[in-house]
Amino acid sequence: MYAVIRTGGKQARVQEGDFLDVERLRGAEGETIELSEVLLVGDDPVRIGTPLVEGARVVARIAGETKGPKLRIFKYKRRKRYRLRQGHRQRYTRVVIESIEVS
Repeated sequence: MYAVIRTGGKQARVQEGDFLDVERLRGAEGETIELSEVLLVGDDPVRIGTPLVEGARVVARIAGETKGPKLRIFKYKRRKRYRLRQGHRQRYTRVVIESIEVS
């Protein structure tokens, strides 16, 4: 069984046992969270939500925090002596999908 969930403004296809990096969530490592924005559940009859599947939820456990790749931002205006260099690394929460429940 698989599901398509929405978290942090992004969608992801998950199955039980998958590791997923999502936008930073509140909670300590080892804590169980519930992702209730389930858009699709794929089983023998595929359930598609309008926009969410009624009674479906995904239970996940927080496995820790990670950082994304370093991004370099460089702004430049010719003939104006303007240069700006910045860097950014997005922080993510790594979760483990424990179960997909449909009632």
